[in-house]
Amino acid sequence: MSSFSIEHRLRKPAQILDIKGFLDAHTAPQLETKLESIIREGGYNIVVNFRELDYISSAGLGVFMVFIEEVRNKLGDIKLVSMQPKVFTVFDLLGFPMLFEILEHEDEAIANFRDAGNESENG
Repeated sequence: MSSFSIEHRLRKPAQILDIKGFLDAHTAPQLETKLESIIREGGYNIVVNFRELDYISSAGLGVFMVFIEEVRNKLGDIKLVSMQPKVFTVFDLLGFPMLFEILEHEDEAIANFRDAGNESENG
């Protein structure tokens, strides 16, 4: 079984998810459950930090597609940060940079949420 973990923390105005290990068909449901929980509780500004993610499959990519429309309809967003080159390549090949904001650093994503004026109850 693949090794995967998620740590959730608040960094106003955003919910931060640090994902680690291998995100594939076996582990994607963990991420899906965590995102569902955050959104259900009103967290629509989400940053996913990929710094320690070693691998992502199409099933892992699909999790982000499930939630992006719902979050944006609530005037939030999902921003992706700190991807290793091999993980970014998978996103890039499938055109994700046109759909998601992919940034180098978590601080940039937080600043973008603040600049957009989304500091209300979305954090």
